[in-house]
Amino acid sequence: MTKRRSRGEGGLHWDEKRQRWIASLTIGYTPAGKRIVKKGSGKTKTEAKNRLKEILRDHDDGLTVKSGVTVASAVTYWLEHGLNGRSRRTVELYREFARIHIIPALGKRKLSELAVEDVDRWLAHKAKTLSTRTLKLIHGILNRSVKNAMARDEVKRNVVDLCEVPEGQTGRTSKAFTLAQAEAVLDAADGAGTRIRAYIVLSLLTGGRTEELRGLHWSFLVAYDEGRWVPVYQAGWDHEAFAIYVWRSVRKGGDTKTVKSRRTLKLPGRCVDALRVLWESDKAECEAQGRTWNGQGFVFRTSTGTMLSAGNVRRDFKQVIKAAGLDEKEWTPREMRQSFVSVLSDSGVPIEVISRLVGHTHSLVTETVYRQQIRPVMQEGATAMDVIFRA
Repeated sequence: MTKRRSRGEGGLHWDEKRQRWIASLTIGYTPAGKRIVKKGSGKTKTEAKNRLKEILRDHDDGLTVKSGVTVASAVTYWLEHGLNGRSRRTVELYREFARIHIIPALGKRKLSELAVEDVDRWLAHKAKTLSTRTLKLIHGILNRSVKNAMARDEVKRNVVDLCEVPEGQTGRTSKAFTLAQAEAVLDAADGAGTRIRAYIVLSLLTGGRTEELRGLHWSFLVAYDEGRWVPVYQAGWDHEAFAIYVWRSVRKGGDTKTVKSRRTLKLPGRCVDALRVLWESDKAECEAQGRTWNGQGFVFRTSTGTMLSAGNVRRDFKQVIKAAGLDEKEWTPREMRQSFVSVLSDSGVPIEVISRLVGHTHSLVTETVYRQQIRPVMQEGATAMDVIFRA
């Protein structure tokens, strides 16, 4: 005769359908009087009872973890609910990376069974074909997905957060123009269209980010008039000093990359000349169409008045690079910003000053990432550029 289990030990029975032993224990009752039962299963009696003990221990510790949740479901949930405020392009990028790199390799694994070794092996395999930046991105997607799952009691700890991202494959190395190359590009830009000319001159001589310049409005172009800065559409061009407010960009929400990125830059003379020519061209075009010119709107716009896309800029930029005698396949618009940093540094401008001009949080970023030619307010950049590139 089977011995009756003692009170408090719960039940233990064989589930013919699941072909597993089921250990169960009533831990209380709901306000409606329904029993609250915790269950653990296993191939043997001992395994089932041990699993029930783990579940009861987690319950006592306040960890009511859901079972059976997979990596794929956690990632999918985070992609659907954890990207509020991100741009459409960022959301699409994250979803594509998850679809290609994360879900095929780890998607079927249960979160509760995912181990540090699993993630380490996955990252090591991906490091053979992906860049370090991409590795950090897919690690970040998985990491935040598991953190989100922890907040929803789907897993007890985040093993992804314990893993180091390995070095990936070397990508295309960013570079900067030499002084001779920069002069050749500026000369070639003088023979190009008024808009791309102004874009290249402004980018190369102020170090503005491409997303900042594409989002630039004429109302952010100001002249120094009787002790104050006044928009050019009000003050006119008969002044000696001009500046731009770099306060906006094409990023999601329209703000600059960081708080320190918001800056006011005095313009070198060559920038002022290029912008004046573009201003007059836009004004003439507007009047020819029978419209009143108000001196506002995007500085770098299409023929329909919309902001230039990154593709528009790259297309026109490559034509200027080719005219300058350089290989247009080897250069991108963002490298004009790096060239700005390198040329100023090579001319003896302190790295701390350059860092403020380009809107970096601190000079370490400027020195380690952007500066290519190294040698051991906002007026310093314009003054130096007026000497280096005489208008």
